[in-house]
Amino acid sequence: MSDSGTIHGGHCLCRAVKFEAAGASEWVGNCHCESCRRATGAPMATFAGYRESTFTYSAGTPRAQHSAPGVTREFCGDCGTALTYRNEVLGDAVHVLVAAFDNPADFEPMTHVFYGERLPWLIIGDNLPKYETLAGHRVDFSSDRDKS
Repeated sequence: MSDSGTIHGGHCLCRAVKFEAAGASEWVGNCHCESCRRATGAPMATFAGYRESTFTYSAGTPRAQHSAPGVTREFCGDCGTALTYRNEVLGDAVHVLVAAFDNPADFEPMTHVFYGERLPWLIIGDNLPKYETLAGHRVDFSSDRDKS
């Protein structure tokens, strides 16, 4: 995580949509749920959590897709790059896909969520906490840590 005065910029692949996130993210996590995998086309998605008040689009306007009741995913309408995830249940949180930031290495994951939905061939060798859901209900997946 980064300094509170830092502005983190990012953009889609074609640079039609650009964004800024102010300060340190509240959390960074790897999501293994099927919905995030399908939305990103990747075996897992890594998000940085911000508040709406600290996140803004600085160029272009993303398209929005309502992937489930109360859930909105934003993406570039030109190149298709996935950018954010919002869920009404989570209040004013906006989850920004780390890979869309200019410096994604600034965002080191702290946890895995929906770990029970991970693809069986994706072996995770880190010692980060692994949760069954986003709500933080811990499930013991410690035996998976030694399979790297």
